[in-house]
Amino acid sequence: MPYLSKGKRGFKPTAPLYQIVEVIFYRLKTGCQWRELPVKQFINEGKMSWQNIYYYFNKWSKDGSWQRAWVEFLKANKAHLDLSCVQLDGSHTPAKRGGESVGYQGRKASKTSNSLFLVDNRGQMLAIAEPQAGQHHDLYEIKKLFLELCDLLKSADIPTQGLFLNADPGFDSEELRLVCDAEKIEANIKTNPRNTGLESTNYKYFDEELYKRRSVIEHANAWIDSYKALLVRFEKRTRNWVALHWMAFIVAFLKKISNSKKV
Repeated sequence: MPYLSKGKRGFKPTAPLYQIVEVIFYRLKTGCQWRELPVKQFINEGKMSWQNIYYYFNKWSKDGSWQRAWVEFLKANKAHLDLSCVQLDGSHTPAKRGGESVGYQGRKASKTSNSLFLVDNRGQMLAIAEPQAGQHHDLYEIKKLFLELCDLLKSADIPTQGLFLNADPGFDSEELRLVCDAEKIEANIKTNPRNTGLESTNYKYFDEELYKRRSVIEHANAWIDSYKALLVRFEKRTRNWVALHWMAFIVAFLKKISNSKKV
């Protein structure tokens, strides 16, 4: 709550902000339409409609409040992360209503958005790069997007220097390896057999045992799908789509911290 912006002008909310946030998280979990939100179930004072709820969600997405909340939360609780290695992967999400950063993906036989994710060694999501249209492969704009991921870690006071990075053969490229080298990240990328003869094959280092840890990002992607608003994309604006992910990252990390305290 402290990281969500509060307007100094205009109308004041007729309900407590924490109740408005609860309704937004309900939408994240169930994936219901905005107009179908059970507003009265969460807000017992004042008059609020689904349009009011969407207004706040859109406002906080637009001014970066959700991302700021995640960065500050990550910064304050980074001791709960396992950064012995990090995992990089991409994921295509069907986009039923079109919108920004949406394109036809032949392998999925539908319009999708392609997002790059970074997770820690236990499968905790750390960052998402700006989604790209689905017709692009994982290496499209890889330097720009990977640096976005690195910059978010740095903004949470998590240095990239010395990190071990696992990635599958789809990320075997000279460009990504050079970016990792510049960031002082140890790239453990499995060689793509289709890249024979390319400069990337000059990199001989590969740790098979370390690479086995890459499975945790598959588990993390499966966990993301448990949030129905993320299983299929209905948000037309990219910023709103990404904001839902920041919210989901917060929920997952809160659960992890809560479970560790119980132990």
